[in-house]
Amino acid sequence: MSAPTLNDFQQQVSELLLRHRSVLDVLSKFGQAGAAVNRAVAKAVTECGCIEIQAVKQPYSDDPELETAKRLLETHMDGAVCENCRDVLKAELGRNLFYMSALCNLLEIDLDEVIEAESAKCSTLGVFNLT
Repeated sequence: MSAPTLNDFQQQVSELLLRHRSVLDVLSKFGQAGAAVNRAVAKAVTECGCIEIQAVKQPYSDDPELETAKRLLETHMDGAVCENCRDVLKAELGRNLFYMSALCNLLEIDLDEVIEAESAKCSTLGVFNLT
């Protein structure tokens, strides 16, 4: 069985979203789903301990080489997400994607177009995309 396309998933969400059809409901559920993702990562650190966060100031270099910067900058994360935490995170990320799709549906925005536009922006701006 192959994975559904974004368009398939967006259509499925459109058919399933009954209770929270108000844009205000969808916005609040989308925010709640994002917070649940953050909470799941925090619990992987504080309750499970499968990952640790060791955050310090990033060591920026005056060296303009991209590869040097990639080597120096860190994720601040040690360890790997265990299977249980991975399952929880996948579920929370899925719920987040569900409400993102619902918001796109209400605003009549094609999720494929959102990804295409963001990908084009990333390709154009490269490493300067998120500065």
